[in-house]
Amino acid sequence: MYINDIKISPLVVAQAGNSYQSGATLNRWVEVLVDCPGSTGLFTYRLPAQLEIKPGDILSVPFGAQQLGAIAIRLLAQPNVDLPPEKIREVEDIVSVGFFPSAYWELLNRVAAYYYTPLIQVIRVALPPGLLGRSQRRIRLVAGRAAEESSYLLTSADPLAFLTPTARQVWELLQGQPAGDYSFVYLQQKIKSAYRGIRELLRFGLVESYLEPPRLTRPKLQKAVTLTGTIDQELTTRQREILEVLRRQGGELWQNELLQICNASSSILKTLAQKGYIVVEEREVLRTEQGPAVVGDGAKSLTTAQASALATIQTLDKFTQILLHGVTGSGKTEVYLQAIAPLLNQGKSALVLVPEIGLTPQLTDRFRARFGSKVSVYHSALSDGERYDTWRQMLTGEPQVVIGTRSAVFAPLPNLGLIILDEEHDSSFKQDSPIPTYHARTVAQWRAELENCPLVLGSATPSLETWVSVGRQGAGGEFVTPNFSLSTQHGLNAPLPLTALSTHYLSLPERINSRPLPPVEIVDMRQELQQGNRSIFSRSLQAALQELQERKQQGILFIHRRGHSTFVSCRSCGYVLECPHCDVSLAYHHTEEKAPELLRCHYCNYARSHPKFCPDCSSPYLKFFGSGTQRVTQELARQFPELRLIRFDSDTTRNKGSHRTLLTRFANGEADLLVGTQMLTKGLDLPQVTLVGVVAADGLLNLSDYRASERAFQTLTQVAGRAGRGEDPGRVIVQTYTTEHQVITAVRSHDYYSFSQAELEQRQALNYPPFGRLILLRLSSLDPIQVQNTAQVIATALSTEEEFEILGPAPASILRVANRYRWQILIKFAPDALPQLPDWEEVRSLCPSSVSLTIDVDPINIM
Repeated sequence: MYINDIKISPLVVAQAGNSYQSGATLNRWVEVLVDCPGSTGLFTYRLPAQLEIKPGDILSVPFGAQQLGAIAIRLLAQPNVDLPPEKIREVEDIVSVGFFPSAYWELLNRVAAYYYTPLIQVIRVALPPGLLGRSQRRIRLVAGRAAEESSYLLTSADPLAFLTPTARQVWELLQGQPAGDYSFVYLQQKIKSAYRGIRELLRFGLVESYLEPPRLTRPKLQKAVTLTGTIDQELTTRQREILEVLRRQGGELWQNELLQICNASSSILKTLAQKGYIVVEEREVLRTEQGPAVVGDGAKSLTTAQASALATIQTLDKFTQILLHGVTGSGKTEVYLQAIAPLLNQGKSALVLVPEIGLTPQLTDRFRARFGSKVSVYHSALSDGERYDTWRQMLTGEPQVVIGTRSAVFAPLPNLGLIILDEEHDSSFKQDSPIPTYHARTVAQWRAELENCPLVLGSATPSLETWVSVGRQGAGGEFVTPNFSLSTQHGLNAPLPLTALSTHYLSLPERINSRPLPPVEIVDMRQELQQGNRSIFSRSLQAALQELQERKQQGILFIHRRGHSTFVSCRSCGYVLECPHCDVSLAYHHTEEKAPELLRCHYCNYARSHPKFCPDCSSPYLKFFGSGTQRVTQELARQFPELRLIRFDSDTTRNKGSHRTLLTRFANGEADLLVGTQMLTKGLDLPQVTLVGVVAADGLLNLSDYRASERAFQTLTQVAGRAGRGEDPGRVIVQTYTTEHQVITAVRSHDYYSFSQAELEQRQALNYPPFGRLILLRLSSLDPIQVQNTAQVIATALSTEEEFEILGPAPASILRVANRYRWQILIKFAPDALPQLPDWEEVRSLCPSSVSLTIDVDPINIM
């Protein structure tokens, strides 16, 4: 039953030690937070006698006609007096024993408050999939004799003649499915007003409705066979053979392995167990990501700068934020490894966050070579079972290192000694959807504060937010201690930090072994065109690729977009083929030789075959424009047929383990050139690469986003840093049509300082982050008029406030995506003064049910 008058923000889980009282006043009821959209507050349930529930346990509870996941908040000796005892329902089961310590619970509350997200939604992000299960209503045909007895219609000549068209549609859809069984939600999606037809079929007894229980993730159990008795003469020859195999294998094997080796059946094992020679029992099998075997590795000798940085980190055992600013190839990972080693010996754990799944194989191998089985991986590409088992391993409290992407910031590691964000500048650390729209860097800072441990932010091109928070550049390039108030870091209505923000700046200005940074050659493609070169490769890049082939070296080619061509246009009338569901052009994707030519939308994944004639004027002259990774690889194959290529983008890395497979092939020398998109820029360490080519830098520069210059500089600097990390010197060739752009100038000289100073001056003049704060309201609907009107109503309601600036409402840069029309409102305010922000529940109340509203705090992507 729902308790109306209870306050749940912020929630605090009661301490488990005070769960039960002696004597007659045993706790018989529990208040829970239920995972149900739209429900707020706590709900009271009765405790079954057979279950021992503690605060923080994850439960399965009945809720309406469903079974839902819930979190036990606190135990009660008596329920609320307003609740009739007969209406209080009983907890079904315990899904997982509680793991919410007070600091972790405080972190979840802080994320919910800062990002204006219901607490249960934050909990769903923090937990592995399958722990908070949800039952679903299903409809199935009544089969066999039971059907004939329940419905007289089936005995008639034409049962469908008595049904309405909607009921007939539902009946035919169920008949077409082998099991005659669909979820209620699926039927509603397929048939308009399906609920009426279902109600009719239920009344006639043709179908039945039932509730499918939640599919919860459980430990994987497997039968193991253990040898317990000596092998004697009473046994048959066959039985002795099986026991001898078991003895030679160390006296213990999984049952399926033993049966396979001996080519035996389980009945013979049952006989041996009855005689007492073996024991067969179920044991848990941990589902964790299994990387290849790696050779053990010891600590490397450090440069002076590395040793100085490591010494500083090791002196810090309380909350502090450290920027490890090291040029590409300066050995930041070795500093991480040597900083973590003593922590594991002290019984503490470490959390290492990386921006992309593609980075985890290479980093994981290095960490496993140093720390062995103490290293775990946690990210969304793992199976549900692997994530569940890895998550439970963290709860054991054993000292360990967890490497993962942004969601791993919620990894329930007890006794955290260090948190590291590698490539901290990367926008992949920010979640755009679904809610909460959190930034892993912000959450990691709160977590380090609550766990009272250091946070290391590593990057060759730090984000301007981090740059300003740690120290701002003075006139001579020196660092000045920042003088920002706490609200700079923790604005809005979020809880303020427990302690003042302590910061350190550590620099690694040189590469390992004093290797030089690769020289960057800027090629003006306007001049190439004037001089008759119409190829997508400049003459300089063509010569470098030819040289690469002759010297048997390796290179990387970076292209901003995947696919073959960015759009297809008619040369007769200019018609551009567009997605019917989005306001974007379709990109051409080449699948394989002689296969149908495919056009695909990169926003909603709509696909269609390439037409032979223009849909507008019927002209056969359709041409591909723009260059994606597919077209570049085709052009390379044509011009350099002996050059072996590997494409590395989201099209070629969709399958599990594909990142590792492709990078391993390249590292083993199976290809000369790695051709790819943004994935190539993110911290990959490939010592054999001597050439990096950027086919078209302009696609990064000309975006309608105030962060475009910062992102372009970071991307180009990072991809340039992949060259010359080994013994051979590197070389970088950047092709562009705007050689005079400030980003290109800064990239040419690897000059982060001058770029950051110029960019910060522009940001400060416009009051954009890090000198201002932003909240982006994203509205979308299937109805273009309704979403536009709603955006206008909300903007008018917000404009009464004088403490912040309202930009918009305005249509998103791509108005329609997947048939949903999108509008935006940007709220801008100063970082040093907390404005009186609106009541977001009131703002949400202005949205009709057909319009969705997302509140994105500190947005990274405003396009």
